[in-house]
Amino acid sequence: MTEEKNWYASRTVWGGLIALLAALAKVAGVDLSLEDQTGILDGVTALTGGIGGLLAIYGRLRARHRLV
Repeated sequence: MTEEKNWYASRTVWGGLIALLAALAKVAGVDLSLEDQTGILDGVTALTGGIGGLLAIYGRLRARHRLV
């Protein structure tokens, strides 16, 4: 691996967090199917991508130096 990315951009990290939350939910009596977990992961991935795009645009609008 030569490219770097933030931890929150990793599908593996989000998948692990969702699996952990699904296990904790099962202990609490809530059963999340694999399809539910996949749907949550897809939603989180789309949400973080959208937030990243908005932050990039915001950063460019607030920048004090021109691009050349």
